[in-house]
Amino acid sequence: MSTLETFVQNTKSYPQSVCTSQEIRDRSSLFIANIFRASNEEEARKAVTHLRNVIHGSKRATHEMFAWRCMVLKAGRTGLSGPDDFELKSGNEDDGEKYGSGRILKMMQAEGIIDAVVVVNRHVDAGHTRYGGEMIGPARFSHIETCAREVCHTFRVKDELDERLATLGSLDDMLGLLRAELAELTETKESAETASKIVGKKKQDYRALLDSLDVTKAKRLIIARENSLKSVKASLKKARERKAAEAGGKMS
Repeated sequence: MSTLETFVQNTKSYPQSVCTSQEIRDRSSLFIANIFRASNEEEARKAVTHLRNVIHGSKRATHEMFAWRCMVLKAGRTGLSGPDDFELKSGNEDDGEKYGSGRILKMMQAEGIIDAVVVVNRHVDAGHTRYGGEMIGPARFSHIETCAREVCHTFRVKDELDERLATLGSLDDMLGLLRAELAELTETKESAETASKIVGKKKQDYRALLDSLDVTKAKRLIIARENSLKSVKASLKKARERKAAEAGGKMS
Protein backbone atom coordinates (compact mmCIF):
# COMPACT_ATOMS: atom_id res chain seq x y z
CA MET A 1 0.00 0.00 0.00
CA SER A 2 1.35 3.43 -0.96
CA THR A 3 2.10 6.16 1.58
CA LEU A 4 -0.84 8.23 0.24
CA GLU A 5 -3.26 5.30 0.52
CA THR A 6 -2.10 4.64 4.08
CA PHE A 7 -2.60 8.31 4.95
CA VAL A 8 -6.12 8.38 3.47
CA GLN A 9 -7.08 5.14 5.24
CA ASN A 10 -5.77 6.37 8.59
CA THR A 11 -7.43 9.77 8.15
CA LYS A 12 -10.82 8.13 7.62
CA SER A 13 -10.49 6.41 11.00
CA TYR A 14 -10.04 9.71 12.83
CA PRO A 15 -13.10 11.30 14.47
CA GLN A 16 -14.55 13.89 12.09
CA SER A 17 -16.28 17.02 13.33
CA VAL A 18 -19.80 17.16 11.90
CA CYS A 19 -19.85 20.93 12.21
CA THR A 20 -18.16 23.84 13.96
CA SER A 21 -19.87 26.87 15.47
CA GLN A 22 -19.12 30.51 14.83
CA GLU A 23 -16.50 31.99 17.13
CA ILE A 24 -17.63 34.22 19.99
CA ARG A 25 -15.07 36.72 21.28
CA ASP A 26 -15.53 38.47 24.60
CA ARG A 27 -12.64 40.49 25.96
CA SER A 28 -9.70 38.07 26.41
CA SER A 29 -11.75 34.93 25.68
CA LEU A 30 -12.77 33.10 22.52
CA PHE A 31 -15.47 30.40 22.53
CA ILE A 32 -16.06 27.83 19.78
CA ALA A 33 -17.85 24.47 19.64
CA ASN A 34 -17.54 21.24 17.65
CA ILE A 35 -19.87 18.24 17.52
CA PHE A 36 -18.84 14.66 16.70
CA ARG A 37 -20.83 11.48 16.20
CA ALA A 38 -20.32 8.98 19.02
CA SER A 39 -22.24 5.79 19.77
CA ASN A 40 -20.77 5.33 23.26
CA GLU A 41 -18.61 7.02 25.90
CA GLU A 42 -15.42 5.52 24.50
CA GLU A 43 -16.03 7.06 21.08
CA ALA A 44 -16.97 10.37 22.71
CA ARG A 45 -13.70 10.52 24.65
CA LYS A 46 -11.74 9.48 21.56
CA ALA A 47 -13.21 12.46 19.70
CA VAL A 48 -12.35 14.84 22.55
CA THR A 49 -8.79 13.50 22.72
CA HIS A 50 -8.37 13.86 18.95
CA LEU A 51 -9.63 17.44 19.05
CA ARG A 52 -7.40 18.31 21.99
CA ASN A 53 -4.17 16.61 20.90
CA VAL A 54 -4.34 16.65 17.11
CA ILE A 55 -6.61 19.43 15.83
CA HIS A 56 -5.69 21.80 18.67
CA GLY A 57 -2.30 20.22 19.31
CA SER A 58 -0.31 23.31 18.38
CA LYS A 59 -2.61 25.68 20.26
CA ARG A 60 -4.39 24.00 23.15
CA ALA A 61 -7.58 25.54 24.48
CA THR A 62 -7.53 26.88 28.04
CA HIS A 63 -10.69 24.93 28.81
CA GLU A 64 -12.04 22.05 26.71
CA MET A 65 -15.39 21.25 28.32
CA PHE A 66 -17.61 18.57 26.78
CA ALA A 67 -20.83 16.57 27.16
CA TRP A 68 -22.07 13.41 25.47
CA ARG A 69 -25.38 11.54 25.12
CA CYS A 70 -25.56 8.03 23.67
CA MET A 71 -28.20 5.33 23.30
CA VAL A 72 -26.33 2.18 24.36
CA LEU A 73 -27.14 -1.50 24.68
CA LYS A 74 -28.00 -2.62 28.21
CA ALA A 75 -25.72 -5.18 29.82
CA GLY A 76 -26.73 -8.72 28.88
CA ARG A 77 -29.06 -7.56 26.10
CA THR A 78 -28.73 -8.28 22.37
CA GLY A 79 -30.86 -5.51 20.91
CA LEU A 80 -33.19 -8.02 19.26
CA SER A 81 -35.98 -7.39 21.76
CA GLY A 82 -36.47 -3.81 20.64
CA PRO A 83 -36.13 -0.42 22.36
CA ASP A 84 -36.23 -1.91 25.88
CA ASP A 85 -32.76 -3.39 25.23
CA PHE A 86 -31.27 0.10 25.12
CA GLU A 87 -30.76 2.92 27.59
CA LEU A 88 -29.75 6.56 27.30
CA LYS A 89 -26.46 7.41 28.98
CA SER A 90 -24.78 10.79 29.27
CA GLY A 91 -21.78 12.42 30.86
CA ASN A 92 -19.92 15.72 31.00
CA GLU A 93 -16.61 17.22 32.14
CA ASP A 94 -15.75 20.87 32.84
CA ASP A 95 -11.97 20.84 32.30
CA GLY A 96 -11.64 23.68 34.81
CA GLU A 97 -14.61 25.74 33.55
CA LYS A 98 -16.92 25.07 36.50
CA TYR A 99 -20.51 24.25 35.48
CA GLY A 100 -19.65 24.83 31.82
CA SER A 101 -20.18 21.27 30.61
CA GLY A 102 -23.55 21.15 32.36
CA ARG A 103 -24.70 23.99 30.09
CA ILE A 104 -23.59 21.95 27.06
CA LEU A 105 -25.55 18.91 28.23
CA LYS A 106 -28.58 21.14 28.77
CA MET A 107 -28.44 22.28 25.12
CA MET A 108 -28.07 18.70 23.89
CA GLN A 109 -31.16 17.69 25.87
CA ALA A 110 -33.14 20.68 24.59
CA GLU A 111 -32.26 19.85 20.95
CA GLY A 112 -32.84 16.12 21.43
CA ILE A 113 -29.30 15.21 20.40
CA ILE A 114 -28.31 11.55 20.84
CA ASP A 115 -25.19 9.60 19.80
CA ALA A 116 -22.96 12.65 19.80
CA VAL A 117 -20.42 14.57 21.85
CA VAL A 118 -20.24 18.37 21.92
CA VAL A 119 -16.98 20.09 22.84
CA VAL A 120 -16.86 23.81 23.63
CA ASN A 121 -13.40 25.34 23.74
CA ARG A 122 -12.56 28.49 25.60
CA HIS A 123 -9.28 30.07 24.58
CA VAL A 124 -7.88 32.74 26.88
CA ASP A 125 -5.33 35.15 25.42
CA ALA A 126 -1.74 34.81 26.57
CA GLY A 127 -0.89 36.98 29.54
CA HIS A 128 -4.10 36.15 31.41
CA THR A 129 -4.51 33.55 34.10
CA ARG A 130 -5.51 30.00 33.15
CA TYR A 131 -8.56 29.96 35.39
CA GLY A 132 -10.98 32.38 33.85
CA GLY A 133 -8.76 34.88 32.08
CA GLU A 134 -10.20 38.39 32.21
CA MET A 135 -13.36 38.10 34.27
CA ILE A 136 -16.47 38.02 32.06
CA GLY A 137 -18.85 36.71 34.71
CA PRO A 138 -22.06 34.83 33.84
CA ALA A 139 -21.68 35.92 30.19
CA ARG A 140 -19.42 32.91 29.70
CA PHE A 141 -22.36 30.56 30.25
CA SER A 142 -24.37 32.38 27.61
CA HIS A 143 -21.48 32.01 25.15
CA ILE A 144 -21.11 28.30 25.95
CA GLU A 145 -24.81 27.71 25.41
CA THR A 146 -24.90 29.73 22.18
CA CYS A 147 -22.01 27.76 20.64
CA ALA A 148 -23.42 24.42 21.81
CA ARG A 149 -26.93 25.25 20.59
CA GLU A 150 -25.61 26.16 17.12
CA VAL A 151 -23.78 22.88 16.53
CA CYS A 152 -26.64 20.85 18.02
CA HIS A 153 -29.15 22.49 15.69
CA THR A 154 -26.94 21.93 12.64
CA PHE A 155 -26.35 18.32 13.68
CA ARG A 156 -30.10 17.71 13.93
CA VAL A 157 -30.75 19.34 10.55
CA LYS A 158 -28.02 17.26 8.91
CA ASP A 159 -29.47 14.08 10.39
CA GLU A 160 -32.91 14.95 9.03
CA LEU A 161 -31.43 15.84 5.64
CA ASP A 162 -29.54 12.53 5.49
CA GLU A 163 -32.83 10.70 6.03
CA ARG A 164 -34.58 12.78 3.35
CA LEU A 165 -31.79 12.16 0.85
CA ALA A 166 -31.89 8.42 1.53
CA THR A 167 -35.62 8.52 0.78
CA LEU A 168 -34.97 10.52 -2.39
CA GLY A 169 -32.39 7.98 -3.53
CA SER A 170 -34.85 5.11 -3.06
CA LEU A 171 -37.60 6.97 -4.91
CA ASP A 172 -35.21 7.79 -7.77
CA ASP A 173 -34.29 4.10 -8.09
CA MET A 174 -37.95 3.00 -8.11
CA LEU A 175 -38.87 5.71 -10.60
CA GLY A 176 -36.03 4.70 -12.91
CA LEU A 177 -37.05 1.05 -12.95
CA LEU A 178 -40.73 1.80 -13.56
CA ARG A 179 -39.94 4.27 -16.34
CA ALA A 180 -37.67 1.74 -17.99
CA GLU A 181 -40.41 -0.90 -17.84
CA LEU A 182 -42.96 1.55 -19.24
CA ALA A 183 -40.64 2.47 -22.10
CA GLU A 184 -40.12 -1.20 -22.98
CA LEU A 185 -43.87 -1.88 -23.04
CA THR A 186 -44.45 0.75 -25.71
CA GLU A 187 -42.32 -1.34 -28.12
CA THR A 188 -40.97 1.43 -30.31
CA LYS A 189 -37.40 2.09 -31.34
CA GLU A 190 -37.44 5.40 -29.49
CA SER A 191 -38.83 3.83 -26.33
CA ALA A 192 -36.24 1.06 -26.39
CA GLU A 193 -33.50 3.67 -26.60
CA THR A 194 -35.19 5.60 -23.78
CA ALA A 195 -35.31 2.49 -21.59
CA SER A 196 -31.62 1.88 -22.18
CA LYS A 197 -30.78 5.47 -21.24
CA ILE A 198 -32.91 5.31 -18.08
CA VAL A 199 -31.22 2.13 -16.84
CA GLY A 200 -27.75 3.55 -17.49
CA LYS A 201 -28.55 7.00 -16.12
CA LYS A 202 -26.33 8.30 -13.35
CA LYS A 203 -27.87 8.87 -9.94
CA GLN A 204 -28.94 12.35 -8.94
CA ASP A 205 -26.27 14.42 -7.21
CA TYR A 206 -27.69 16.01 -4.08
CA ARG A 207 -24.46 17.46 -2.72
CA ALA A 208 -25.79 21.01 -3.16
CA LEU A 209 -28.58 20.19 -0.71
CA LEU A 210 -26.05 18.92 1.80
CA ASP A 211 -24.02 22.09 1.46
CA SER A 212 -27.04 24.37 1.85
CA LEU A 213 -28.82 22.21 4.49
CA ASP A 214 -32.03 22.93 2.59
CA VAL A 215 -34.45 20.47 4.22
CA THR A 216 -37.47 22.30 2.76
CA LYS A 217 -36.23 21.74 -0.79
CA ALA A 218 -35.56 18.08 -0.01
CA LYS A 219 -39.16 17.71 1.21
CA ARG A 220 -40.45 19.33 -2.00
CA LEU A 221 -38.34 16.97 -4.12
CA ILE A 222 -39.72 13.95 -2.24
CA ILE A 223 -43.30 15.11 -2.90
CA ALA A 224 -42.46 15.64 -6.58
CA ARG A 225 -40.92 12.14 -6.84
CA GLU A 226 -43.94 10.58 -5.12
CA ASN A 227 -46.28 12.34 -7.56
CA SER A 228 -44.15 11.17 -10.49
CA LEU A 229 -44.31 7.61 -9.16
CA LYS A 230 -48.12 7.76 -9.01
CA SER A 231 -48.24 9.05 -12.58
CA VAL A 232 -45.83 6.43 -13.93
CA LYS A 233 -47.62 3.62 -12.06
CA ALA A 234 -50.94 4.70 -13.59
CA SER A 235 -49.41 4.76 -17.07
CA LEU A 236 -47.73 1.43 -16.46
CA LYS A 237 -51.02 -0.13 -15.37
CA LYS A 238 -52.68 1.00 -18.60
CA ALA A 239 -49.75 -0.24 -20.68
CA ARG A 240 -49.88 -3.66 -19.02
CA GLU A 241 -53.64 -3.91 -19.55
CA ARG A 242 -53.23 -2.93 -23.19
CA LYS A 243 -50.47 -5.49 -23.60
CA ALA A 244 -52.62 -8.20 -22.00
CA ALA A 245 -55.57 -7.30 -24.23
CA GLU A 246 -53.38 -7.50 -27.35
CA ALA A 247 -52.07 -10.89 -26.26
CA GLY A 248 -55.63 -12.13 -25.66
CA GLY A 249 -56.73 -10.90 -29.07
CA LYS A 250 -53.94 -12.76 -30.83
CA MET A 251 -54.81 -16.00 -29.02
CA SER A 252 -58.46 -15.75 -30.10
